[in-house]
Formats: sequence, C-alpha cells, structure tokens
Amino acid sequence: MIAIIKYGAGNTKSVMNALKRLNADFVLTDLESEIMQADKVIFPGVGHANHTMSVLKEKGLDTIIRKVKNPLLGICVGMQVLFEYSEEGETACLGIIEGKVRKFDSDQVIVPQIGWNTTQYKENSLFKGLDENPWFYSVHSYYAEIGDSTIATSSYGEVYTSAVQHSNFYGTQFHPEKSSSNGKILINNFLEL
Repeated sequence: MIAIIKYGAGNTKSVMNALKRLNADFVLTDLESEIMQADKVIFPGVGHANHTMSVLKEKGLDTIIRKVKNPLLGICVGMQVLFEYSEEGETACLGIIEGKVRKFDSDQVIVPQIGWNTTQYKENSLFKGLDENPWFYSVHSYYAEIGDSTIATSSYGEVYTSAVQHSNFYGTQFHPEKSSSNGKILINNFLEL
C-alpha cells in the first residue's frame, strides 16, 4: 500500500491518477498509523514552502515525515521542504537533507520555469530503464543547490538539483506524475524499490 500524504497539495489528484494508471493500491491520508505502515510514501507538493511547512506543523506531519523508514518520494515543493532551508518565505524546512533552496535569478531566466527540461542522472534505481538525458515536466521558481544527495541535475540559467536521495528519502523537482511515459517509468521504479 502506498500512502499519499494529505495536506492540501495542489498536485494530489494527478499523483492519484498516475498511481491508478499503474494499478497501484494507495490511500490519501494524514494519519500517522497509515503513513508509518505504508510500503511507500509519496509527499506531493505544489505551492509555497512557507505555507507547506505551516500546514505540516499544524497537522504534526513534520514530525511524522521525519520518522518514515520506508521509501518516501517528495515531489516539487515536497522535495524542496526535505532540505534545511528555503528562500521562499525564508522558511526553516524539515532538515532531512543538507542544503538550501534558492530562487532563480529573474534577470537571467523567466521565473517560474514552466515546461519540459532534460535531466542528467547518476546511476540510481529511480532512473532504471530511462534513456540518457530524459525529459520531465517542471513548474518552479525555486531550486535546490547541488550537494551530496543530488542524484540528477537539470539546467535553467544554471545547473540545479532535479532529483535527490538521502537514505530512504527520494525527491524530484520535476513532476513525474505529469511527465508522460518517462514519469510513469520513474514512479514505477519508485514503487519497485
């Protein structure tokens, strides 16, 4: 069973639809018992880091997420708040992954980045069966710095982290649930971890 963390994220329905296409059993939940017992956890995200952290704290989900032992996949803001800090609202985040989330320089590129971008990845089970430099769909104004947990990068004005892994915590800046066949492969790889 897959637990999708319920906290009002804007891409929850797309994540549910992606899992339905893979015939995966899932539950949308904010209950600690269901999240902790799930084989896999998906932490969706669209929106503002500060608002996301406020809702997580209000529901006690910040503490629950830090305790998850099975594979967890954070998507977009769900990945960004795994880091220590985000410039978006000057937000202290979950601190699971070392590093900071920065804003794209609007003097260099159009902000937000909206659309398809290529990804350069290191060997990792998340990318099994994908072509070299696969395309994924992104919508974001902020990006994570490159660090020890970076397993994939993309370039938009500068090179940034597009996927991470730290222990059982995975994250993608792009939206696999909106990324056609490449996204389907990546989600399926996550489910098979």
